[in-house]
Amino acid sequence: MSWTKTWSTVAAVTGALLAVAAAPGRGPEGDLGQGPAAPPQEAAVTLLVGRQVEGEEGDRAAAPGWCPVRTFHAGECGSWREQRILATARGAATVLWNPAVGRADTLPTDPGGPLEIALARSEAGRLTDVTVRDGHGRHLAGELGPDGGRWHNTEPLRAGEAYTVQVGAQDGNGTPVGVTMAFRTTSPAGRDAGPDDGKGGQAAEGSEAAPAPSERLTVEFGPRPGTYGAGEIVTASLSHPLPADDPDARARLEQALQVTSEPHVEGAWHWVDDSTLHFRPRTYWPAHTVVSVRSGLDGVQFGDHDYGGPSEPLEFTVADRIEAVTDSAAHEMTVRRNGRVIRTIPVTTGKAGFLTRSGVKVVLGKEYKVRMRGDTVGIKKGTKEFYDLPVFYATRVTWSGEYVHAAPWSVEAQGEENVSHGCTGMSTADAAWFFETVREGDIVEVVNSGGAKMPPFENGIGDWNMDWPTWLAGSALPPAPHPDTPVPAPRLHPTA
Repeated sequence: MSWTKTWSTVAAVTGALLAVAAAPGRGPEGDLGQGPAAPPQEAAVTLLVGRQVEGEEGDRAAAPGWCPVRTFHAGECGSWREQRILATARGAATVLWNPAVGRADTLPTDPGGPLEIALARSEAGRLTDVTVRDGHGRHLAGELGPDGGRWHNTEPLRAGEAYTVQVGAQDGNGTPVGVTMAFRTTSPAGRDAGPDDGKGGQAAEGSEAAPAPSERLTVEFGPRPGTYGAGEIVTASLSHPLPADDPDARARLEQALQVTSEPHVEGAWHWVDDSTLHFRPRTYWPAHTVVSVRSGLDGVQFGDHDYGGPSEPLEFTVADRIEAVTDSAAHEMTVRRNGRVIRTIPVTTGKAGFLTRSGVKVVLGKEYKVRMRGDTVGIKKGTKEFYDLPVFYATRVTWSGEYVHAAPWSVEAQGEENVSHGCTGMSTADAAWFFETVREGDIVEVVNSGGAKMPPFENGIGDWNMDWPTWLAGSALPPAPHPDTPVPAPRLHPTA
């Protein structure tokens, strides 16, 4: 494997698939065609840059502990490449963007493989910072080992992208050194659509055409943009399923679905089924949180021939935290705004045989007038329990028909006994106030009803009834470190 120590120019490194750049303003130290120049007389650290390439076998077998460290889909490491790159003191001062990657794509990098950067095994010193960006300015998330010896990506590379890698390090004396590199990944279905493909953007003979956008895996986020209560959850509906027996693909997808919030919260995705994920914080959203959701699926590889496509981002805002807790045994609802009690309401809930579901529910919508019929919940017409009534100020909390609503016919029982068929009834004045106070996503909890537990997913937003360890078990990713866990130095640049 050939390499060069001429750091003042951008050069394609033979067999390395990298364009390497160092600090500008320094003339070449030798002819690239006449072998490597003399080593620079300055602080320097030798790096090993490893990744999987397309097109031929690697220069040597995969080094133990490299390829298996982080693989994003099953595959052999026969095309694994390790390249020695020199980081210099002058390179630490440069911030170069997109250095001449056009000549670095002779053998493009396999986006399904890992990207790893480490100190050469005999080197003293440490990595201090690794920043990887694609041609659209998107950062690639990565993890730096606690001893500063090795970095690897923690989200997959995208297909058909040109990446710039900026590495900062220190030598054994603590002197800052650095280098900037570039490489290109293969396009979807093994197609290289780089500027030098010579085929006008068409697939090469014998290769498969890139999948059309409609055939790629995309995601639709929910809810709609707007303002919601503190119990709202984020939904992700996939254009086609990813079965549970493909955990690697599920993990790659989760890594590509990014939820950020201000203020920051601890949260996680949970697979509801093969085509649906929900994201929620560990506890309810703080009041006035701004939540942003975006997909990084575009160009991400799933299996041998499946790729992600573009998806619309989402942003919504959380309003004041409204929590309405009904104690069925006390026949009373207590409503709080941001922790302060703002109203106590006498109520009636489900009687024997029609007990109100217990647990946490979330407001799904509001309807000023609803016609409620007993036969919609299994009560036969003509029996004494049958009803057919116009109901006002109806706030829905389950898809099966449980509401908080005005019940003027049961005012005498409200605050005294439970006489309803499962809904929470109150006076018309209280129901109108509740109707105007709450919004979609607000929290409605029922305790001491004796009824069945609200399920997490089948009948509205019951996600909050699942304890946090069980929720995390529904993710394809390992749990994130606890917020109280110290973060080892050195730290990386943000990757959001």
